[in-house]
Amino acid sequence: KVPVKIVTMPAKSGKTGGKGKAPKAPKAPRVKGAKKGRRKAVRSWSLYIFKVLKQVHSDTGISNRAMSIMNSFINDIFDRLATEAGKLGKINKTKTLTSREIQTAVRLTLPGELAKHAMSEGTKAVAKFTSA
Repeated sequence: KVPVKIVTMPAKSGKTGGKGKAPKAPKAPRVKGAKKGRRKAVRSWSLYIFKVLKQVHSDTGISNRAMSIMNSFINDIFDRLATEAGKLGKINKTKTLTSREIQTAVRLTLPGELAKHAMSEGTKAVAKFTSA
């Protein structure tokens, strides 16, 4: 009989030699009760801007930069209207913003024809909301 020598493979080293995956770094221990890392939700009007764009021009797209500009524009207008409505609420000594304060804020903030269109669209939206 020929003696059989059992050969064991050496343990894998940290070097991969171009094959396989690199070893993972050890994870830091989690603190008990700590939540797993989640990204903070980014609030954006982009979905609504896109829906309106498709209603008006179904074959037209919008770039990320243009969407960012539109998002900033809407945030700015929203902030202006909310600030003006808040001032009107303080003048009237009420803590609740009603559609009346918003309507007056729109009249004061937006110029001429744009205010008229915003008023009609807002009135239509409130009527639809109350009927549903």
